[in-house]
Amino acid sequence: MKQPANPFIVNKYIAKEYFCDRDTETAFLKKQIDNGRNATIISERRLGKTGLIRHYFNNEKEADNYYLFFVDLYATNSLSEMVCLLGQEVYNTLKAQESSFVEKFIKSIASLRVGMKIDTVTGEPAFDIGIGEISSPALSLDEIFAYLDAADKPCIVAIDEFQQIMNYKEKNVEALLRTKMQQCKNINFIFSGSKRHTMMQMFQSAAKPFYQSAIVLNLQPIPLNVYTDFAVKLFEQYGKHINADTVAEVYRMYDGVTWYLQMLMNELFAMTGNDETADTDMIPDALDNIIKTQEAGYMELLSNLSIKQRELLFAIGKEGTAYGITSGRFIKKYSLGSSSSVQAAMNGLLEKDILTKTDSGYRVYDFFLAKFLQKS
Repeated sequence: MKQPANPFIVNKYIAKEYFCDRDTETAFLKKQIDNGRNATIISERRLGKTGLIRHYFNNEKEADNYYLFFVDLYATNSLSEMVCLLGQEVYNTLKAQESSFVEKFIKSIASLRVGMKIDTVTGEPAFDIGIGEISSPALSLDEIFAYLDAADKPCIVAIDEFQQIMNYKEKNVEALLRTKMQQCKNINFIFSGSKRHTMMQMFQSAAKPFYQSAIVLNLQPIPLNVYTDFAVKLFEQYGKHINADTVAEVYRMYDGVTWYLQMLMNELFAMTGNDETADTDMIPDALDNIIKTQEAGYMELLSNLSIKQRELLFAIGKEGTAYGITSGRFIKKYSLGSSSSVQAAMNGLLEKDILTKTDSGYRVYDFFLAKFLQKS
């Protein structure tokens, strides 16, 4: 693999050399799967759930022993969309591996066969099925699972943002999926999700279908000393330097949330010349550079909010972490109107994942958006 120009990778996984730690968590996943158990990863967004799964899948031994499939349900709104994503992932993964098993896929999935298209370049079948072509998603799901259950080696299906099934338009999807997955003998599942409360209820409430169906891992931030060693090492490998205190300051700013660490370290690396040292004085400029690249998106986001939601968002952004936001004190300080309108605005922002609730109060989910609001 060609060495990346900047070793602080964001938004994707490319190789273990550019992935920080998670040795214990990777071993956890391996232990569960190798012993026939399902696993669930729960954490806030951008802490590294997807990267952890990709890192586990990147192991040559896992690739030799299992068929590996990954689907992200974040943007899905129905069981049909989920089935479409899963079918596409199964087909494309096996086709990329040139597995003879992929030929059986076309023959096995009778309910989707009519939607298979012919690639005009290669002349081979291609999975190009629209949502409207899935007339019976439950039946199609049965066929996909039956196909994987008959595979010549075990399968691992990782489903990211699994809590999204709770918002599907169809009724009882949770119970339907639990029943179908429980019948699979050759498939283990890795579920992951960023709505902590919802995911905990799904897998640890006795009243829920997925109760005790998977071993739960609550993902925590990478320890500061581990991330510091990782960052310093990457700088040094590229003939650059960074102070441990600089890494610690960035870590503190973002509570150790991986994606924000990587973004700011990526920018600090870009700002540092050969044989130069990145220090804490560079952090404000690095942060400004990042926010400038996000401004258009943030302005678009704000334009789609109601006036009350914008007012509340700015107020919480100014506070950093806000508590008692429906109290008279907070409302008066930011001229927010009535407590009922604040409550409604708060619920809307939580639903959109723009706000998050912590043990200390409410904060803007996106740390960079919070800084943008403070500067506006």
